[in-house]
Amino acid sequence: MADLQRLPLHDLHVEFGARMVPFAGWEMPVQFESVMAEHLHTRAKAGLFDVSHMGQVILKPRTDMATLAAEFEKLMPVSVAALAEGRQRYGLLTNDQGGIRDDLMFANRGDHFYVVVNAGCKEADIAHLTAHLGDQVRPVTDRALLALQGPRAEDALARLVPAVMTMRFMDVLTADTLFGALWISRSGYTGEDGFEISVPFGGAEGLARALLAMGEVAPIGLGARDSLRLEAGLCLYGHDIDEHTTPVEAGLTWAIQKSRRTGGFAGDTRILRELSGGPERLRVGLLPEGRAPMREGVALFAADGTPVGTVTSGGFGPSVAAPVAMGYVAAAHAATGTQLFGEVRGKRLPVTVAALPFVPASYKR
Repeated sequence: MADLQRLPLHDLHVEFGARMVPFAGWEMPVQFESVMAEHLHTRAKAGLFDVSHMGQVILKPRTDMATLAAEFEKLMPVSVAALAEGRQRYGLLTNDQGGIRDDLMFANRGDHFYVVVNAGCKEADIAHLTAHLGDQVRPVTDRALLALQGPRAEDALARLVPAVMTMRFMDVLTADTLFGALWISRSGYTGEDGFEISVPFGGAEGLARALLAMGEVAPIGLGARDSLRLEAGLCLYGHDIDEHTTPVEAGLTWAIQKSRRTGGFAGDTRILRELSGGPERLRVGLLPEGRAPMREGVALFAADGTPVGTVTSGGFGPSVAAPVAMGYVAAAHAATGTQLFGEVRGKRLPVTVAALPFVPASYKR
């Protein structure tokens, strides 16, 4: 743990009883009470997550936003130019082979784009962006990032920032507060309504304490963050998607707008081919029979014993009270309801292909 980076709110997490573990080069709180309790609290009320390990980046145009948008669009099959001011969108940096370098969120904040990237890809992403966008890329190094998630998230945050009550899913705004200027998006990684809040280092502890003093808000660790996103059918980079996975294989074609389906981005040859003809494999939901989870790396087989895929994420879903998983299977075996078998400790146990998400999203549209 000595070589790991510490979150700005490290001492606060320890004060609240966090068990700290290494993750993506950081010392992170994996749980405060228990993964089960924290998961269910977030689904019922509101959970506060410290995600300051994520990378925050400003893209400031050298000339104008339209030119920057056109340059940014060459790096991913997602429309940047059509993103309205005050709105955020899910994006995918792709490589020349059509694989996913990283998935990210980006927002149009009027005179610049604000980008949030994954912690494990942060350095590589910034280098990649800088190689293509030059001095328009400005890493943010003086702000923490908190996520407030759950059906009571709006109630809690509105006591401090009333304007959030007018926000829809994927809206962004800046609010001047006692904690400094907050960059707020109505988004998250749990399938629940909620917010991600970028806050200056100097105001981070005050904001966190103000929220945690509210009865509906509890501190939530990395363990519940993972089980929540798995139930929501959301990908974890490095597990469910990586540089060898295309957006089409991953079932992320909803993120590729019609205007981008003519090419002009990294990896367009393979991605467009798969959009028109289908990929050889697909990411699917999986419901193991019984109570034993099927975790990452479990091999999947057809009824006749043919190898057809692999589990990429798996665990117990507290909200569905059963094991859930995601993985990749050959396209011919990807239909919902298909029975497969996962090899667990030498035994092949039944598992059924299921629709995603396992728990319906409850975003405020």
